[in-house]
Amino acid sequence: MTQFTELGLAEPVLKAIAAEGYTKPTPIQEQAIPTLLEGRDLVGIAQTGTGKTAAFVLPLLSRMASNPGRPVSKAARILILAPTRELAAQIAESVRVYGSQMKLTTAIVVGGVKPGGQVRALARGVDVLVATPGRLLDHMETGAVNLSGTEAVVLDEADQMMDMGFLPAIRKVMKAIPTRRQTLLFSATMPKEIRSLANDFLRDPAEVTVATVSKPAEKIDQAVYMVKGTAKPRLLAEILSEDDMDRAIVFTRTKHGADKVVRYLANEGLYAEAIHGNKSQNQRIRALDNFKKGKAPILVATDIAARGIDVDGVSHVVNMDMPNLPESYVHRIGRTARAGKSGIALSFVGNDERGYLRDIEKLIGRKIDRIDLDEDMALDLSLPEEPGPHTKQSRGGGGRSQGGGRRQGGQSQNRNRSGGGGGKGGYKGGKPGGSRDGGDRSAARSESGGGGSRQGGNGQKRRGKPNKSWSPVS
Repeated sequence: MTQFTELGLAEPVLKAIAAEGYTKPTPIQEQAIPTLLEGRDLVGIAQTGTGKTAAFVLPLLSRMASNPGRPVSKAARILILAPTRELAAQIAESVRVYGSQMKLTTAIVVGGVKPGGQVRALARGVDVLVATPGRLLDHMETGAVNLSGTEAVVLDEADQMMDMGFLPAIRKVMKAIPTRRQTLLFSATMPKEIRSLANDFLRDPAEVTVATVSKPAEKIDQAVYMVKGTAKPRLLAEILSEDDMDRAIVFTRTKHGADKVVRYLANEGLYAEAIHGNKSQNQRIRALDNFKKGKAPILVATDIAARGIDVDGVSHVVNMDMPNLPESYVHRIGRTARAGKSGIALSFVGNDERGYLRDIEKLIGRKIDRIDLDEDMALDLSLPEEPGPHTKQSRGGGGRSQGGGRRQGGQSQNRNRSGGGGGKGGYKGGKPGGSRDGGDRSAARSESGGGGSRQGGNGQKRRGKPNKSWSPVS
């Protein structure tokens, strides 16, 4: 197998890689690095978790090490565009780590924070600028940054930037950069709009493709609950209370829904943090930091906010609301089973989400196992389906009943696995697999949440005062 030392990277970059303990590149790194070291443009089609960030950071830093120079005031030698603040921060951290043996200057330009510090950093000039398109355009319009000397530009998660409406901003940014540049475009998917973008801005690009989006990692054990919308919060609290839950990401369709889930879980004695576009930059950084450190074992997120989240040891992904795009399902559950570990992905399917489930199963080419629920929680499949897509579910009450929520010895007694093909074995507590490889359990969780607390160390959980009413996530 190829070693990093065989790819032609500069010595300072190789030293930084060795200091991190890496010796062998991932498939996309092995394909992309030699091409990028030649100065060619490149289109990379790869999901998160494939090592794509290092696939462009390493060769760009290596070329900079081989051609040292000091950036002039308000200039940036390398520009990296990302759709979200979280992804921008993750990329900047990679630049810091792999550029640790070089005298690099870097800056992050994102929304949600006051621009003064960014303006001061840009005034000195930087080697690497990581930015979101909107805030970068703001600084360009005020004259705080000048891209006329930029040597290379990366469009990371291009499909997500397009989904978020950044295409006009991207075009304005690209027009300000010299045509004699190296341009890299990375995307999880390659719809015709992204192909058109590549044709407009890249010159005879090489193309590398790794891990198509329709194939989730083999070590992700997937299952589905056909559940009433009003019963989703109660079911979620039961799953997250079970002993084999180490660290979970819960996906909701909306920002409001994410906040409601956090409040409900707090009333159940489960500490969670929410991350979405309505949160300030500092709130998002704190929430993600608490999740990474294990202070908050549950992170509730929307799809857009989750781009850039790369946390080891996520044991569970729960789709509280089903995504309306089947590709988003694969992106979501790919947050678990990283670095050779196994993971569990559970999805709650309401009556108006059954069509989404069919689309997902068609994409991944298999039927996902169903888990039976007690009658008070189970969806009546004889009812006609409600239309989708939708953004709001009908409101309704629904306290926490005793019938569907019985647990003994920390294990739920109301769910059994049934139907579906391609399962990987038995269930413990209504969820896939009785054991998992890897993923150290957090031994010291002690966080208060609303009416109760979750305590770790001995694995015991004290439940808070139940929430007496709930409106379905919207």
